Amino acid sequence: MNPLREPDLRIPALLQLAAVIAGFVVCLFINVPSAFLLLLVSLVIMIIGGISLSKRQKKLSALCDEIDKILHGAEAVSFDEFKEGELGILTTEIHKMTIRLREQNSELKQEKQFMKEALEDMSHQLRTPLTTMFLIFGNMRDPELTKPQRMEYIQELYRLLSRMQWMLETMLNMSRIEAGAVTFNKETIAVAELIESAIEPLSIAIELKNISVHTKIDKTPLITADRQYITEALVNILKNCMEHTPEGGEITISAFENSIYTGVRITDTGNGIPQKDLPHIFERFYRGTEFSKNGYGIGLAFARKIIASQNGSLRVKNAKPHGAEFDWRMYKTVV
Repeated sequence: MNPLREPDLRIPALLQLAAVIAGFVVCLFINVPSAFLLLLVSLVIMIIGGISLSKRQKKLSALCDEIDKILHGAEAVSFDEFKEGELGILTTEIHKMTIRLREQNSELKQEKQFMKEALEDMSHQLRTPLTTMFLIFGNMRDPELTKPQRMEYIQELYRLLSRMQWMLETMLNMSRIEAGAVTFNKETIAVAELIESAIEPLSIAIELKNISVHTKIDKTPLITADRQYITEALVNILKNCMEHTPEGGEITISAFENSIYTGVRITDTGNGIPQKDLPHIFERFYRGTEFSKNGYGIGLAFARKIIASQNGSLRVKNAKPHGAEFDWRMYKTVV
């Protein structure tokens, strides 16, 4: 390596060379042997420094080559040869950055795949009601259609549109929560009041199925959460229980509070959840057995997302002798 070709090394090298020449000239007037000895020692030092600098430059070039391999997608890149001195510290930091970038790249790939699957699932979920709506519109063009039949078709259209609107709004809200774009307005809420608010929008459907709803509240348990979102989470849980409870069945909601958390248990008298579905019941768009095919597969996922985002947990198991039991806990400290 020629130091004179390196802008950062040119001036120090020239200054060093000038100092050696000046020292040699001065020593010539004092003692000639000393002058040549000084020149010899200086040249040896400069040669050793040049060799050391050359090795360092080769290592830097090798490091640049390794970084270039990483930029071109190489996976098996080793920094083991750069372990000493300042270069070792630099390579350690580069190695850490490389690992982090790979992790981020992997996360981005997973998110991209997830978004692709989510869009495919959404298009599938929307295609079914849209197809049904087109068929209904085709039937409504029949001039011999009676008024009761027309009203029945209109009610079915309204039901389909309502479910599509619910699904789109739920997906939008879930995406906003996952993106961290939601600010939860936390307040202290009485669980009894929360349960009453969640049952209200389902009251007509519950009455039509002749389902009895029983509440068992121990004292006056309280939770700290966003009223709107936490109510929506409870509505989705109750809605799931209602859909899987046969006519004349029962839904029991019990609530209690201890020093660690406030708990709410919702139990229905349906057929329960098949064992193969239990590990996946909170997965978005999960479509397994007939149990999970009754809905769109996002209500429970949204409920768990809301609860988990506000320092809570939601679990499910099969109740005895039959039915499903949802265990919802809101913790008083961060877990």
